[in-house]
Amino acid sequence: MSIPSTTVVVVTWRGREHITACLDALARQRPHRTLVVDNASDDGTADLVAAHPSRPETLRLPVNRGYAGGLAAALPGITTEYVAWLNDDAAPDDGWLAALEDALDAAPDAAAATPSLLLADGSTQSVGVRLTADGHGADLVLAGREVFGFCGGAALLRRAALERAGGVPAGFFCYYEDTDTAWRLRLAGHRVLSVGPARVHHRHGASTNPGSRPFHRWNERNRLLMLLRCAPAGAALRELARFAAITALLPVRRGAPDAANFHVPLRLRVLLEVLVRLPATLAQRWRIGRRATVGRRVVWREWAGR
Repeated sequence: MSIPSTTVVVVTWRGREHITACLDALARQRPHRTLVVDNASDDGTADLVAAHPSRPETLRLPVNRGYAGGLAAALPGITTEYVAWLNDDAAPDDGWLAALEDALDAAPDAAAATPSLLLADGSTQSVGVRLTADGHGADLVLAGREVFGFCGGAALLRRAALERAGGVPAGFFCYYEDTDTAWRLRLAGHRVLSVGPARVHHRHGASTNPGSRPFHRWNERNRLLMLLRCAPAGAALRELARFAAITALLPVRRGAPDAANFHVPLRLRVLLEVLVRLPATLAQRWRIGRRATVGRRVVWREWAGR
């Protein structure tokens, strides 16, 4: 019996309503190892996973560590050449894993491959991630073969490259762990491929509420932490200062958007969390710089704003 090349990590939290479709789809993929990381679900998810005919392995965590924390907890127990990140509300088409594996097999300098993520209405959510001029990670719906980064909802990575780049930022909890990882892979000289024929149907937001306060808090905080960890110092400090300035001006600004990320209390909490984490983040920045073979400014010039 041949040893599979990939471990597919499915992180779940209260995923009873959708994880069966995910596991059913995985059962039709090229042979692989499936590892479900259960973030202390209390809705019967664990029993449902245990009863699934594909008999996936399970790592049950005592508390909810989020998507990033679940991926980080799984990584030490993985020895396969590749590791796939897969949302529990994502159902890959047949051939998804084969297409991603074949793409990385054919491109030894690439460390990650990202598929086409499709929403429930058939529209495209992502074929990769671009880096905006102000340092956001934004989904691409059209792309060439190479992209800056990948959407962590359904991506394949070289395990050894991921580990050398520092693994998964568990402290992010949720969101931007993918773009931060893409940054570190880029700094290590690796490419990221977009593999359009590999298709995944994604019930976007089934596990989290994209418009909620926690969603915006994690997004805003983790973008700033990612920049402080990975981006050129000037870009990182500029975006931190811009975020603080906008926050200070919001009380006197007319016509401010009503979205949660423009509410002053949330933004003040984001700033506080960033400042509390600043010493550890700067230590992480130093370690990332020590491992890098490509300069931060080189990556920024090539990809920011494209």
